[in-house]
Amino acid sequence: MKDKKTILLVDDRPANIELLREFLVPQGYAVVEAGTGEEALVKLSGGRIDLILLDVMLPGMDGFEVARRIRRDNTNRLLPIILVTALQEKEDRVKGIDAGCDDFISKPVDYMELSARVRSLLRIKDYNDLLTNYRKELESEVAGRTGELKQAVERIKADALETVHRLSVASEYKDADTGAHIKRMSRYSAAIARRMGLDEKTVETILYAASMHDLGKLGIPDRILLKPAKLDPAEWEIMKQHSAIGAKILNGSDAEVIRAGETIARCHHEKWDGSGYPDRLKGPEIPIASRIAAIADVFDALTAKRPYKEPFSVGKSLAIIREGRGSHFDPAVVDAFFAIQDEILAIKKEYDEI
Repeated sequence: MKDKKTILLVDDRPANIELLREFLVPQGYAVVEAGTGEEALVKLSGGRIDLILLDVMLPGMDGFEVARRIRRDNTNRLLPIILVTALQEKEDRVKGIDAGCDDFISKPVDYMELSARVRSLLRIKDYNDLLTNYRKELESEVAGRTGELKQAVERIKADALETVHRLSVASEYKDADTGAHIKRMSRYSAAIARRMGLDEKTVETILYAASMHDLGKLGIPDRILLKPAKLDPAEWEIMKQHSAIGAKILNGSDAEVIRAGETIARCHHEKWDGSGYPDRLKGPEIPIASRIAAIADVFDALTAKRPYKEPFSVGKSLAIIREGRGSHFDPAVVDAFFAIQDEILAIKKEYDEI
């Protein structure tokens, strides 16, 4: 059984309300009554109304103003309003249309005409309600599918980044500090990038890309990687090739993180004064991500145990970083590093291997 349509009757004369009620109720409509415009707005806000029969000549707020206020509420933008009026002038009907009324019934009311107009407007309302509900269902479905797609993209991203991390760990697998160096160094890099005002998307890219900085060590012989002493000049030339090897491994990807990883892998041993390798880039020629990764890598290398050295103290390591300002390192990156020194040391403590 279909729900009854509810019609709001607005008229300051009880006799008129009674006549309308006696006509509409036998036709299967429910009615709600209001004697003033203010009361009509209250009744409208209190429950479902399907159509309004609105008298023009009301005390206080007239029917035109009631209609205007109803239309200001977006939820009632399409609610049918029939203006019941004894006014016959064209200007009054134009005023009613401007106020948002859908139709007019002249007094005295012709009930056959009223019945036809009510049925017609209620059919239009049913159609509008159907479209509104369909749009809401469609928006809900789109939102749901969008959420599912976003989750799928996040899963793919997580899987890809895990692959990157595992590959990066593999490059340092023979190091006693396996994995921890990558975690510390990449987090140092992200923290410095954030301090320098880079946007969060770039910060996240640097976080993951920095972990690939030494990927090229996969191509360096163990006898050099694990030598417990200073490398001789020939060995050092071979070791320096890890930057170009890492960039070659990562070359040609469409993924932003991999492209950034290629840049960092190749350029993280470049120096601000142009004395670095492999390309002897100088100053701003060095990509900003590589300038950031350079200081993060050196600080962690200084404070960590290596086959050829014991770890330096934090104080000595910080002094070396400060001494490298303007020669080894970009001054702005050094300043950002020391501005967040406490955060850097907190990251070091959190990711130090036990």
